[in-house]
Order: sequence, then structure tokens, then C-alpha cells
Amino acid sequence: MAEIIVSTTSRLEGRPAKEYLGIVTGEVIVGANLFRDLFASVRDIVGGRSGAYEDVLQRAREQAIAEMRTRAATMGANAVVGVDLDYEVIGSNGSMLMVSASGTAIVY
Repeated sequence: MAEIIVSTTSRLEGRPAKEYLGIVTGEVIVGANLFRDLFASVRDIVGGRSGAYEDVLQRAREQAIAEMRTRAATMGANAVVGVDLDYEVIGSNGSMLMVSASGTAIVY
């Protein structure tokens, strides 16, 4: 499978879209247990930042984008444009975090 280009812009410079295939998404849900466990072991909080939390968010974001890329490839796309990343607390007690990536699959 060729690499799927992912861009937050609405088009790729020098690569006009030949076909718009539709919306693609990727979602990852991270449970609060993971966050509680991390909090218990976090020792690198400096100035209100936590490297451990940031690492979890980064991995979740990368997984959501990877899932979106896979779905785009299944549709026959070679790029996804207009990508938006969202973070949402879900669950009855806000016990989970959902990271979602969405965009438009295209062939250029």
C-alpha cells in the first residue's frame, strides 16, 4: 500500500484532486484507568505539563490518523484532505477520552 498523504488543507498544492471519494474517519478511545495509572506514576510534571500524558495523547492521535489512512486506502484514495482532529471526554463520569480524525478521501 502506497503512503496516504494527510493534510489539514483543503487541497494539495501541485496535485489537483481528480476524484473526491467521501468522508473518512478514525477513532480511538482511551480509558480513564490509563490516565489514573499514569497520574500515579507521573513524576515529570513541570510547569503544568506532563510528558506521560502528552505521550498517551500523541499515541492516540497517531492511531486515529492511521485508522483514517487505512479506511481511505480501502476506498482507493491516495490522500486525505481537510483533516480535523477532535478530542472529546465521553462516558457517564467523563471516564474516557475519544480522539477522532476526519477528512475527505481523494485521488489526485
